[in-house]
Amino acid sequence: MEFHNAIKSTVISKANEIFEFFEKGENPENYCICNQCRMDVICYTLNKTPPRYIISNRGASRALSEDIEKQQETADITALIYDGLKRVSHNMRPNFAHICKDGTAGVDPSTPKFNIPTIMGRIFNGKNFAPISDATVELLWDGKLVDMKDGNWQNPYHVSSNIEGNFSFWPAPTESSRPNNHKIFEYIIRISSPDFETQTHVFKVPVASEIQEAGSFSIERTFKLPDIYMFPPGEAEKSGYIFDATTPT
Repeated sequence: MEFHNAIKSTVISKANEIFEFFEKGENPENYCICNQCRMDVICYTLNKTPPRYIISNRGASRALSEDIEKQQETADITALIYDGLKRVSHNMRPNFAHICKDGTAGVDPSTPKFNIPTIMGRIFNGKNFAPISDATVELLWDGKLVDMKDGNWQNPYHVSSNIEGNFSFWPAPTESSRPNNHKIFEYIIRISSPDFETQTHVFKVPVASEIQEAGSFSIERTFKLPDIYMFPPGEAEKSGYIFDATTPT
């Protein structure tokens, strides 16, 4: 069974309509309309808009037929989009040039891709099993930091106290000679944290190439690493800690 948020398409459609209007030169407030800021505005609007879920064509038809309610809904969404434009333009992400519209990592869109799944894991204190609150996690391949899908995903990744030891990466896609080509990507996770011994772990991610590049994040396309435990220098051997990460979720 599939559920669809009928509001999502309305928000995206209205936002694109406003962006297109600005692209024609009608942008007196000089809002940034690069690809990243567009996504930020749409995300802001969706987070402020109550969802409306449908599961059938009857539900879709009903959503389209409620004219009066839809007019007010569209007005509210438009107001939220403009509010989002103001907020995003005054707080633009510093890790973007804000000039590129496609936001990709330089992969040719006409060739098959190895779409690497998002890589997620958690880090704990091996002595008391509490989440690590201060650590730097690096994803490496061939001794170098792995390029990310876009600037929304950082490598290195800093684990802070408000994310309870969680970290995540989304490697940029790589080109393949053909669709359904199978390849195993071998990565290294390196974790460093004050008062803990630096840990380095090797793991493998099997990937089959696809015709086109994955366009959006999906929790269903995730490689979940086993929980990782950090120890003070010399304590890991005493605890018999062994890390193995070869099987995705």
